[in-house]
Amino acid sequence: MAKLSPIFPLALSAEGGYLANETVKQVVKQNFKNLILTSPGERIMLPDFGVGIRRYLFEQNIESNANNIRKRINEQINTYMPFIQMQEFIPTFDENELIITIKYFILPLSESDILNINI
Repeated sequence: MAKLSPIFPLALSAEGGYLANETVKQVVKQNFKNLILTSPGERIMLPDFGVGIRRYLFEQNIESNANNIRKRINEQINTYMPFIQMQEFIPTFDENELIITIKYFILPLSESDILNINI
């Protein structure tokens, strides 16, 4: 099977070299996760790239914060990954943890996937 991109964080494979994404679906999921975890200003030459989800970690557990997160993710999807559509967004605010589950649809592949992020 073709190796499309390295899996992050980098890890060595048993055969030598690095573990790699072998499907477009895996690459899209990894890129979507990077989009959500990257803070604006962190990526060189793209100062507006990223949701910066960590900044919401200690916010109050109120519906407006969930709406702000959802809005920010949709803005970033529309700008940097317009080939996916967010279908479902489930934020869970805990004492010391923010858990986000996102169900999304990859338009060119006609496939759905789920991304879970725990911060």
